[in-house]
Amino acid sequence: MRRRLWLIVALAGLCGMGLARKGVAEPQHSSGAPRGLIGFDKNAYPGDGLLPTLRRSFAYAGFWLNDPPGMNANPWAGKRAVVRAAGFGFLILFNGRLDAQLKGKDAGALGREDGMAAAKAAEREGFPRGAVIFLDQEEGGALLGEQAAYVGDWIAGVERLRYRAGVYCSGIRVAAGKGQMSTAEDVAARWPEARLWVWNDACPPSPGCVVGRGLDPAESGEAKAWVWQYARSPRSGQGTVACRATYGADDGCYPPGVAQSPATWVDLDVSESADPSQGR
Repeated sequence: MRRRLWLIVALAGLCGMGLARKGVAEPQHSSGAPRGLIGFDKNAYPGDGLLPTLRRSFAYAGFWLNDPPGMNANPWAGKRAVVRAAGFGFLILFNGRLDAQLKGKDAGALGREDGMAAAKAAEREGFPRGAVIFLDQEEGGALLGEQAAYVGDWIAGVERLRYRAGVYCSGIRVAAGKGQMSTAEDVAARWPEARLWVWNDACPPSPGCVVGRGLDPAESGEAKAWVWQYARSPRSGQGTVACRATYGADDGCYPPGVAQSPATWVDLDVSESADPSQGR
């Protein structure tokens, strides 16, 4: 009887999901088992020809609005229509400034300037108003004063042009004062309205470079995580030794069905939505 009741409830839930997919339904973290939809992100654009192969494994793709870290140009510029036509949802990302670029400057003013630039770039690419743009906050730990000023005003700049703001940040706890804190915890406390894309590739909680369902963004270490980046290329540090065997021989993370080289490295993400930035 209990099993039959469970089956009825499960079927009802699937029917509700089918109705919701007529629009882009927002994921509900409090609902049942996580759907665990997998996506990828990478700094370099993979090329139009590889998109169909990647789509067999991934529901959504990261999409940079400005030059990705370590690059002097943005290879994703002008590619939204191609990525969308291939069937992907989006994780929209804007490369923020490192602390060294903020010290001694008006960090808040830079944040507002960059936030509005991010929103204008999203508009140029054709992303709808209300889409979520994630600020790439690369440095971990509790935010320093100038970092907090920058992030806060960046969020305001994005929202001023009617986009929604999120932050890509570390979910790994490090020393902070007399205790420990992750960047994600700090951001969640300061700006509870911001969506969180949390990276934490330590094994565990990460299973390593594994493409499959059943993962939950909250396993990142931050209960409010909208997206969890659980594997990065190349494999990083001692924290990933336990899952090293899941990576390639060169410590890159590879999706199924692609030739293994640094050109096809990917980072892996899990979300409850097939379009986490609601950018389709």
